[in-house]
Amino acid sequence: MPNDDVAEIRGELARRIAAIAPRRGAAALAREIDAIRRIAHHNNMLPAVTVAHLLESALARGEQGVLVHDWLAMLDEAVHSDCQDAATSDAFAAACQVRFA
Repeated sequence: MPNDDVAEIRGELARRIAAIAPRRGAAALAREIDAIRRIAHHNNMLPAVTVAHLLESALARGEQGVLVHDWLAMLDEAVHSDCQDAATSDAFAAACQVRFA
């Protein structure tokens, strides 16, 4: 994917993440995260897919408030990661397990 396309996709995902209000209901949050995950998946942004999936699971467990804000910050980091490979995805998954245990 050309650099301009990557920057455009990262920008779109970052705008979507920034627009999410953690105080919204779980169903609305889940829909927004699902849309971000699908865009990331379509563009082979594996770390973002992984963090979005883990965030969806956290929402399903009933996590909310400040913790959701922290998850969104981690998702933004994954979107902006220079490496978008499986190893980086695994590293983000491990970081989520430690940070949000």
